Amino acid sequence: MPDPIIHFDLENVYVPSDDTDLIIDYFKKHITLDDFDGLKISKIENVLDMGTGTGIIAIFLELIKHQNPNFKPKIYASDILEEAIKCAKLNEIANKVSGKIEFIVSDLFNSFPNSLSNTFDIIIFNPPYLPSLRLTSESKKSKIDVSWDGGNKGYELFLIFLDKVKGFLNLNQICHIYFVSSSCIDLKEFYREIEQKRFHNEILDKKHFFFEDIVLNRLRVKKF
Repeated sequence: MPDPIIHFDLENVYVPSDDTDLIIDYFKKHITLDDFDGLKISKIENVLDMGTGTGIIAIFLELIKHQNPNFKPKIYASDILEEAIKCAKLNEIANKVSGKIEFIVSDLFNSFPNSLSNTFDIIIFNPPYLPSLRLTSESKKSKIDVSWDGGNKGYELFLIFLDKVKGFLNLNQICHIYFVSSSCIDLKEFYREIEQKRFHNEILDKKHFFFEDIVLNRLRVKKF
């Protein structure tokens, strides 16, 4: 499996870290010639890397397309920060896949075109998953804070994502949403909120780093 070259990490852009490695290492073990973690790889048409940052995950998936003739989806990558999209495009060039990924500047799905409704088979989101620093006022927050600040409880932003995501999933078949969570928040309460929104949550992998456990999760939409 390829390791993307990340030459560029601009000032306000989240630098790939242990949580990024957790995602990529899992995919390296669960993507084969015909199978993407339980999905038939030839049926995957659109993949979204939300909150792409440096573009590392989107570029990783684009590089797999060059190795696996059965993996042919269009790769999309979005971020709330224009600096992040600029950074990701520079890294796309560095990995010699320039012009292959479709980039979107957007706060979650707010700026997505209607043409992308009901299209994504896989969405990967390494979201802001830490609680807000309550001593930090809004006026003192910097752009880089959007990469870690998930709200007062650490997961409010992800719940907003879940309220909007079903409108962009291809619900004609099984879809996967991958995301990272942290033991720094109340995971039991968080996972209960997810289940109430009619998603089935599965823990795929977990690693301990310093003061927290980083958890890789996979969601599937519950059918009525």
